[in-house]
Amino acid sequence: MVKGLFQSSFLYKVILTLFLVAFISQGAVLASSSKGHSQKAQLQKSEADTKHVVKAQRAASYNDKSIPRLWWLAPLGAVFALFFVRKFYKEVMGYPEGDKKMVDIAGHVREGAFAYLKQQYKVVAIFFIFVFIALLILSFGLKIQSGFVPFAFLTSGFLSGLAGYIGMKMATNASARTTEGAKKSLDQGLKIAFRSGAVMGLIVVGLGLLDVSVWFFILRKFTDISLTEMAVILPCFGMGASFQALFARVGGGIFTKAADVGADLVGKVEAGIPEDDPRNPATIADNVGDNVGDVAGMGADLYESYYASILASAALGVACGLGIGGLVLPMCIAGIGTILSILGIRLVKTKEGASQKELLKSLAKGVNVSSILIVILSAVVIKFLLPGHFGIWGSIVTGLIAGIIIGKGTEFFTSADHGPTQGIADQAKTGSATLIIDGVATGMLSTIIPVTTIAVAILLSFLFAGGFSSTAMGLYGIAIAAVGMLSTLGITLATDAYGPIADNAGGNAEMSEQEPIVRERTDALDSLGNTTAATGKGFAIGSAALTAMALLAVYVEEVKIGLERTGIHAVEIAGRTVETTALQIADLMDYYNISLMNPKVLVGIFVGSMVSFVFCALTMKAVGRAAGKMVEEVRRQFKEITGIMDGSGKPDYASCVSISTKGAQREMMLPSFLAIFIPIVVGLILGVPGSMGLLVGGLSTGFLLAIFMANAGGAWDNAKKYIETGQHGGKGSDAHKAAVVGDTVGDPFKDTSGPSLNILIKLMSIVSVVFAGLIVKFSPIIGALLHLN
Repeated sequence: MVKGLFQSSFLYKVILTLFLVAFISQGAVLASSSKGHSQKAQLQKSEADTKHVVKAQRAASYNDKSIPRLWWLAPLGAVFALFFVRKFYKEVMGYPEGDKKMVDIAGHVREGAFAYLKQQYKVVAIFFIFVFIALLILSFGLKIQSGFVPFAFLTSGFLSGLAGYIGMKMATNASARTTEGAKKSLDQGLKIAFRSGAVMGLIVVGLGLLDVSVWFFILRKFTDISLTEMAVILPCFGMGASFQALFARVGGGIFTKAADVGADLVGKVEAGIPEDDPRNPATIADNVGDNVGDVAGMGADLYESYYASILASAALGVACGLGIGGLVLPMCIAGIGTILSILGIRLVKTKEGASQKELLKSLAKGVNVSSILIVILSAVVIKFLLPGHFGIWGSIVTGLIAGIIIGKGTEFFTSADHGPTQGIADQAKTGSATLIIDGVATGMLSTIIPVTTIAVAILLSFLFAGGFSSTAMGLYGIAIAAVGMLSTLGITLATDAYGPIADNAGGNAEMSEQEPIVRERTDALDSLGNTTAATGKGFAIGSAALTAMALLAVYVEEVKIGLERTGIHAVEIAGRTVETTALQIADLMDYYNISLMNPKVLVGIFVGSMVSFVFCALTMKAVGRAAGKMVEEVRRQFKEITGIMDGSGKPDYASCVSISTKGAQREMMLPSFLAIFIPIVVGLILGVPGSMGLLVGGLSTGFLLAIFMANAGGAWDNAKKYIETGQHGGKGSDAHKAAVVGDTVGDPFKDTSGPSLNILIKLMSIVSVVFAGLIVKFSPIIGALLHLN
């Protein structure tokens, strides 16, 4: 298995590229440092020198409200994205939707999807009101948070929800049109499905970047807030997007897998009817779930990562003394990446009769062109914004390459074209038990590439930015690597959102009984969608890890401001007095005794690790309970509604959609509350050391668990599809029945619990950042009461 992976020329190219980036970036830093004493001092300065730079910058920023001209790339990119959202939407809607049967099926799916979305947004709205009030109390009552945060919380949450709504509307309108397009040619079907996915990709980056740009412009031009204050305010703005992502991912994951498991267990295993058969009462709910979980859910997940990575790196850019250039650089990179994503999207096309490899190559062409151009143009932007810090370019390229490697690694372990998944299929010959054992082992092995990649990316991005001379610069490099990874999110998310659209198109073709050639083409598009969806999950997990790492550094900065807001203007550290505004990360580590010898840190790490497992358990149990109700309903309909099996009777699709909707809304509450309140409770009891431990434990364990679950589930799914191509007896064989069981077990792994962990590790970080002031102010009091100080 491992040998097959490392025989790939792809990895050799990647390793060579990383060495070239290291050589160019470090060479540029060393060469430029010899040009003048000022840059050499910047790279080798002591912590005391850094404090003076930060203080001088803080004083100057009150009077200077200028914005670098290159910053306008960010709002320009956002406007471009929204313009092409409208263009692609109108273009797709201009294609015919097909015959009456196709239109009716698509209408049922669309109606079910928006019924769910409407119910979810009602629950989210109530929750947002309570959190908004809590933030108002923090800001205007306790005065330990900025007054802008409650309102930015609403805008980021609202725009994330709006992106989900528009993406869902496009996806549910595109499925029948993709099927109709596949009647004409494979290229026509690909074009419609991919342009529909592009609407989701571009609406996410367009609205996210617009929100960031508008808030930055307001704070810079119309307030007296310094860059330092702005740096700690901006990351808090992502809390609304985080909460929206939590409900979209958890609720959507429970909905889609309850329907999927119910449809498979009764329809395929018990009744022996094929997938997407119109006689299955749960088949419409299953198709609705594809949109709810993989379009709206994935969109909200990556919206949160995109938004948080930009703001976290902006904050750290100021913290390390780079001033306005360091703050706006991530926005500029995101703006350029958005424009280049549009270019890449327009390059995607294929020929009739294209193989799976050729289809994948056509999508990769668009992504690769966008990625290569962002590498070139980001170097130009850094040259103008931060001329003395060209090594940061290496951090951006590192993040971009890391995203590609993680995607390729995910593809290797989950695609039916490679050994790991074929090995799982081979185990199906001896039953479902051996197949599940092999799938679990494959999922565990699949952690090697992503974890190694992220570890190397962290070290390299830290190195390129000059982190071994200045810790703050290194942390900025890690944060900007996350921006680099997500810079081409417009096209990356388009390839991912394409998957459920193609899947629904295949379902529509099956239910409307299209010609075999149409089903053959939609199957080819669907198979490609399975690969892009699995790759997208790996990409989402990797970006979540880097973003959470950046937020960990932002939390330390927020603690520093929390001390200032609570009236502590100077602290004693190792016998010396240091002003809180001049504190560096090392100072705060010493002040709070954040080390592995501190039991509060260790307890926090254990609790953070435990939360990841408890969260997974709660979401999987939720799927099990909701799926149980779905199974009972499908069995009831087969028993009580006459004529379903011979086609003379019509199933009650709406009741199955209703069961999944109610189950998802009810079951998502407990895991959601756990993710929100644990960071606050741990912080208040164990203080800042406990919070840091919690975030580290949650990040490390959650990252590994998310990869394991997503890849194990994806491998089980594709092992089943591999058998359905005729291997090991094909459909209906004992091996196929065993594979269906494995696929059913893997459903909540890959589409509920695994992806939801992305949200957990980011949300715990952002909640800790927002409530850092509360923790700083009240944890000493609570600690004294509990004799923990």
